[in-house]
Amino acid sequence: MDNTSDSVQQLLASEDYGDRIRAVNQMRQLAPAAAFELLCQAAQDQHARVRYAAISQISNVGDQDRDRVLALLKRALLTDSEIDVRAAAADSLGALKLSEAFDDLKTVYEKTTDWLLQFSILAALGELGDPRSFDLLTEALDSSNSLFKTAAIGALGELEDEAAIPLLLPFVDDPDWQTRHRLAQALSHFDQVPEVQQAMQKLANDDSDAVAQVAKAHL
Repeated sequence: MDNTSDSVQQLLASEDYGDRIRAVNQMRQLAPAAAFELLCQAAQDQHARVRYAAISQISNVGDQDRDRVLALLKRALLTDSEIDVRAAAADSLGALKLSEAFDDLKTVYEKTTDWLLQFSILAALGELGDPRSFDLLTEALDSSNSLFKTAAIGALGELEDEAAIPLLLPFVDDPDWQTRHRLAQALSHFDQVPEVQQAMQKLANDDSDAVAQVAKAHL
């Protein structure tokens, strides 16, 4: 039987949080407007798993009401009791390109000590494409956490600010192939710049096939 708004709403009202998780999953089959309303409701569920599922999915239909989803995601980012829910909120803010949340993302990044939340924010900043994130991303390039470093490399590429090029080029010789892979992706945003073309030539001969394939695709 096909899922309807009413049947999903009934599951969402269940006292069993497993039913409520099922409800969130079934919202993918509903019309965007109906799914949006129910996801907003589920995003405030008492169980963290339900909130996480709803906030992770809301980016698919968040264009239904930009102001409402911005307020909902900012509240989750700033106040939710669970780190992974806050990280999911950062992910969705980035996916929806809600640059109005930049100051909040920056503040949370600087105040939290949780690596998952910081990593999600770095990735979100790249999707936002907000030039205000340049300095924060530049600082993250020096992180001892390789995940932070690769996220910052990718985000700087997405900003498409040529001021990032001299910051990115030294990573051509990074010992971690995953870093070089992300670098090749980032440099593809600047493939008309001579220095970048030279770096891509080097990456096209990388020992890692994954790195080489990305570089060759943009030469």
